[in-house]
This record gives sequence, C-alpha cells and structure tokens, in this order.
Amino acid sequence: MTASTLTAAQSGTFSIGGDTPVVRLGYGTMQLTGEGVWGDPKDPDEAVRVLQRAVERGVTFFDTADSYGPVVAEQLLRKALHPYQEDVVIATKAGLTRSGPGIWKPVGRPEYLRQQAELSLRNLGLEQIPLFQLHRIDAQVPLADQVGELALLQQEGKIKHIGLSEVSVEDVKAAAEFATIASVQNLYNLAHRDAEDLLNYAEQNSIAFIPWFPLATGKLAAPGGPLDTLAKKHNASPSQLALAWLLRRSPVMLPIPGTSSVAHLEDNIDAAALTLTDEEFAELEAAV
Repeated sequence: MTASTLTAAQSGTFSIGGDTPVVRLGYGTMQLTGEGVWGDPKDPDEAVRVLQRAVERGVTFFDTADSYGPVVAEQLLRKALHPYQEDVVIATKAGLTRSGPGIWKPVGRPEYLRQQAELSLRNLGLEQIPLFQLHRIDAQVPLADQVGELALLQQEGKIKHIGLSEVSVEDVKAAAEFATIASVQNLYNLAHRDAEDLLNYAEQNSIAFIPWFPLATGKLAAPGGPLDTLAKKHNASPSQLALAWLLRRSPVMLPIPGTSSVAHLEDNIDAAALTLTDEEFAELEAAV
C-alpha cells in the first residue's frame, strides 16, 4: 500500500470516555514551537502544512497544551484546521506555567486552571474542549481543588472529558473521587516503560493512555540492534517499528508522535500499516 492511499485510520480507533472516537495514531504539537518549547516555530508555514497534512492522512486526534509556546501550538492548530472537521478531536492541557525556554513550573490553583481553560477555548476557537488534561498535579494545592475545578468546568459544558498527565495509579484513583478520569498521559516508549502499572490500570478501566515521547528507542536502533534489524526486515524505519510496537501493546494506547516536518509526519503515519508478529513483538519487548 502506498503513502497516497495509506491512512492513520489503519491504526484502529478508540473511544475516549466511551463517546469520543479517535483514530489511535494521533499527533502531538509540542515540536511545532521554538527551541525550548518557547516562541514561534522557525518555519510557521511548514507548521501549518504539517497539521493540514496530518488531517489529510487521517489523523483525528491532536494533543496540545497552553504551555507549548506558550499558546503558540494552540493558535497554530486554529490557524491550520479551523473550522475543524467533524471527526477532529483536540486535547489540551493546563497546569504548567512558563517563564522562559525549557522552564516548567506547576500551578494548580482553581482560578488559574479556569482562566487557562477559558483562554484555550479562545485560542483554539472551540465552544467545548473535547479533552482537558491537568498537565501536572500541583503538590501545593489540594487535589480536590484541582480536579474539582475541572469537574465544574465539565458541568458547565466548557470541557467534555478530563485527563491527567504524569501520574501514578494512586493519583488516578484519588482523582476519581472527584471526577471521571478519561485519559492519562505519561512518558512511555519502547525503551522507557516505568508507567507499565499505569498502562495496565488504564486498560482494565477503559482509560485512554497517551504516551508522550513515543519515538524514543535508545540503543535499540543502533546498527545491528534489534530495532534496526527488524526495521530492515520490514523495509521500515526504527521509528515506525517503535510506533507499531506501541499500537500493538494495548488497545487503549494513543501514540502522539510530533514533528515539525511534513516528510517525518508521512513516515510516522506509515507506521499505521505495520503489523508485528507475536514473535517480533516479544523480541522487541524483551530487548529492554
């Protein structure tokens, strides 16, 4: 199958919260900003092309955050894709403040989270945010106040579903006392699987698991390594194999590889057509 006919839809679908279907292979917008996730991209026109091409290739799930830029990524989504296709689902986040390139500090005060939700609605051009995620739990603010404010925004119709980022199973259980948690987003990839317990819990409870930094492969992609060898066998790139492994790992997995290049985007989406055998999947899993 050629890239012209292959679409992200071949990765399958998952319904966030049971009522918001998305194509599993999504797109993350963090790399559309400047160095240190700060300021505008070097090539704003290419950033717009990347987003538009993602939709053309069947991507329906876009992950962003108010802190990417800040606001740059959200505004690029609106510029490139608004008015949105009916099947496009945008997830954004709030709870990390920015004071310069590479600097991230959590703030979970209810009034701040509400302000950011309102700004995200405006920057994205939405009447309701499909998935609004607490970017980090603020240890200085009671969890009931942070998640409780998101629950109020949900009751008001400003957000549809609530998610959490960089959490433990215990965090999710605690947050579930105040709201229904539809998604979790943690660092997870073939080479870094510390969130295995969280992934298993998400799968058991039909919670979407959104792995950030999904393409990290470490030494596995080195010449002669297991990922390199298998990639050559499939006539694929190591990144494609890493994505195929994630998609095979769990039906609740929603990888969001990001890039600022249309060419790299095309390569990532081609991973939707890759199928690993049981033996190949086990070989990669055992390599770390």
